[in-house]
Amino acid sequence: MPPKRARNLTGESFFAWDGDVLVVNILGKPSASKDAIGKPFGKQLKVSVTAKPLNGKATDHMVRFLAPLFGVSVSAIEVVFGQENINKQLRIKAPTRLPPVFAPQADQATMFSPEDSRQ
Repeated sequence: MPPKRARNLTGESFFAWDGDVLVVNILGKPSASKDAIGKPFGKQLKVSVTAKPLNGKATDHMVRFLAPLFGVSVSAIEVVFGQENINKQLRIKAPTRLPPVFAPQADQATMFSPEDSRQ
């Protein structure tokens, strides 16, 4: 059985790094007019998707929408919680790029683990 992960890893931000894994708290908006990443809302990032919220289909659609934006495969994104809820946490394994909304905080978080950034 894998060890339990802390849900509040992100602290006061909507994202945090756990080694090479990006942890993102999401506030989902299903049945939207278009798929889009919005602005941070407190400790969550707003993400709208066109899919209807039916049996986790909107979350599945969200993962497929987000994967190319982070430069990863769909299988590299894990839904930690919120598969059938608007409040979600995703773990994105080794993203190769970040959407622009991450830029204002990019100076505080690097693409590598904290140990790698100390030189």
